[in-house]
Amino acid sequence: MDFTTALDARDATVCVVGAGGKKSTLFALADRLDRPVVTASVRIPIFDDRVAAVRVTEDPVAALDEAGEGDWPLGLVPERERSDRYLGYDADTVAEIADAAPGATLVKADGARLREFKAPAEHEPQIPENADVVVPIASAHVVGEPLTEELVHRPEEVAAITGREIGDELRPADVSTVLASPAGGLKGVPSGATAIPVVNKVDDEADATAARAVAGEILHRANVPRVVLTRLIADDPVVEVVE
Repeated sequence: MDFTTALDARDATVCVVGAGGKKSTLFALADRLDRPVVTASVRIPIFDDRVAAVRVTEDPVAALDEAGEGDWPLGLVPERERSDRYLGYDADTVAEIADAAPGATLVKADGARLREFKAPAEHEPQIPENADVVVPIASAHVVGEPLTEELVHRPEEVAAITGREIGDELRPADVSTVLASPAGGLKGVPSGATAIPVVNKVDDEADATAARAVAGEILHRANVPRVVLTRLIADDPVVEVVE
């Protein structure tokens, strides 16, 4: 199964949340789709080198109307906050972008400060109501590592969901519990959207074994059609699809 099919991404509004591969997922999809838009409802690092064009605008729908054939994938953001990142639009504006876009709209919908795993804070995620697909992501590399801030964004929220203590070794069951939880990876998923979890950074057989264990637990815990195991830096990002 190819990457865009695995994530039901063609002509869809796809929101990525979690940690360990959100931006890589956005750009891997953008490279494989026809006339996609890349945008965000939260801050996003500068990504001009990953798309054909970026428009910094308070009127993104007008920017869509004015886009030429050479502008796809097109990045849309409201403001450059500082030298290394843009701000994101509010969720209602992202919904308007999705309604007007000619193809898929790919949305970074929360932040993780470059960690490998996370659970959301109270104000997260920022998902538009017309989202078609929500992709909760975690890195396989956290399995066997301690629940600390070194690899985990908001470890106290992960502890609250899993019942584990700060510093405990993270098990596949802990990762799956967060990804499958309505307080974790499934938080804010609109009623009409499909959640398709991703376990990324499956770089070797040990990672694959851990990722399969995570995927099996997710399928047992949550109503999702599949879990996609990925190595997003590869030419073919899909390592395995677990259904």
